[in-house]
Amino acid sequence: MSDSSSLVRESPLLLPQNKEKTVYDGFITLQGADFRLRVLLPPNRQLKHAKLQCCWRLKQLLRDYQNIIKQRLQHSSDLCTFILELKTVLEVAVKKSPESRSVPPPQYYAGLIAELDSLGWDKVLFIATELSMLRLGAKDSSSRQHAITVRLGPKYPAEAPECSADLPVPLVVGWTPQSTLANVYSQFVALLESLEEFWAMMDEIDEKTWILEPEKPTRGDTMRRIVIGNNVSIKLEVDPRYPSMLPECCLLGAEHVVTPLRSRLNANMHLWNPECSVLQNVKEMLEIEFPSPATHEKSSFSMECGICYSHRLQSAIPDQVCNDPRCGQAFHQGCLYEWLRGLPSSRQSFSMVFGECPYCSKPITVKMAVPKP
Repeated sequence: MSDSSSLVRESPLLLPQNKEKTVYDGFITLQGADFRLRVLLPPNRQLKHAKLQCCWRLKQLLRDYQNIIKQRLQHSSDLCTFILELKTVLEVAVKKSPESRSVPPPQYYAGLIAELDSLGWDKVLFIATELSMLRLGAKDSSSRQHAITVRLGPKYPAEAPECSADLPVPLVVGWTPQSTLANVYSQFVALLESLEEFWAMMDEIDEKTWILEPEKPTRGDTMRRIVIGNNVSIKLEVDPRYPSMLPECCLLGAEHVVTPLRSRLNANMHLWNPECSVLQNVKEMLEIEFPSPATHEKSSFSMECGICYSHRLQSAIPDQVCNDPRCGQAFHQGCLYEWLRGLPSSRQSFSMVFGECPYCSKPITVKMAVPKP
């Protein structure tokens, strides 16, 4: 069967508009609905260079599927095959569109309103117009404000709602067909209480030290990179389940500065006291005082990269430092890697690149920059 006859059979309302059959105009039909479509083919009739002109409704339905449509154009052998592929994509888009979702019965909304009445409207921070999503607020015993987002599926309450919150541990909500929003809320509050000690530890670090990373810590962040001095910092990864235990520690900076600190850290691990805070323990192990926001300006520690002349580059800060004490210039890992890779004198071994510091020409190494997904 020819391409033209197959197309007529599959989409009888999509017809050629010229003898060359490079322009097709009409409708494709799906689930009893007609969608206006115009296909413009180049003279060689290659689908990968075709242009599609859609009616407003079809364009809205396919808005999130443009890359898939382009792939189908690239790989379809003829126009009929592409139209069949387009219908498959359109069928998925129609099912996911808000218009296709069934409206719950009045009893559903009455039951949900009753649940919110029982829970207390003072706990509701936001509620979507169609009541499919709401955000509930809660305070822990230290008056920290938290929020949980609850998305109600079409089978609620027989099906558990989807819950999310800015927490350092997974939020797993137990659910039965008899459960209500009050059960979700009580489980959320119980989890908040279990994380009190962790947040107290992190709050002390945030209040009494200069934080390099993350730039704006959230309640879900378990890592802090703390300033020790110019181009010297320590990265702490605190376990939210066991916040009083020794965290993962990583010292960053020039080797001639980091090496004695690392030796102290290893030698004093036996001093760790679970009765003290993370910050106090780390200070005693390193035998230092961290620069305080009360006595130091953060700008004095926000060193610019010696290559791109900026401090923050795509959320990264300079973390590669020249080991020569007379230089100590800082660089972004990506900047230094690109710089060294462009020098004919540099060499690479496995994941390391060896070369010369752009400032003092002393030996410097950097790990290969891993591209972000």
